[in-house]
Amino acid sequence: MAHFELVLESEFSAAHRLRMHDGTLEPLHGHNWRVEVFLEGNELDSAGLVADFVVLQRDLSRIVGRLHDTCLNELPAFREINPSTELVARHLHDEYAPTLPKGVRVAKVRVWETRVCAAAYVPGETATAIG
Repeated sequence: MAHFELVLESEFSAAHRLRMHDGTLEPLHGHNWRVEVFLEGNELDSAGLVADFVVLQRDLSRIVGRLHDTCLNELPAFREINPSTELVARHLHDEYAPTLPKGVRVAKVRVWETRVCAAAYVPGETATAIG
């Protein structure tokens, strides 16, 4: 089915340490994380937009800003789960998706931990149907 796609980017700096398979923690280290959010919509509004970029970016920046200059392990979202790049991507999806206007859905959230390493969260059909 034909649809429109929007892409937003954001950045944050944060530290983390992963719990390894044997239960040990790797050394604390930081990254300058880059976030890409891919949105989809089937319809355009009366102005010819899927949604207003200014509003979408404002909401994304607010959510990503909660991670900036933190140790991810100390945040409530990551106290019980590993703050891996994959789970950071899922967390950002789960926080951002409910803010979207009717008819707009998250197709994918990609998080770059380094310039050459990224992970993405791609929600299932029911998870993406917002509004």
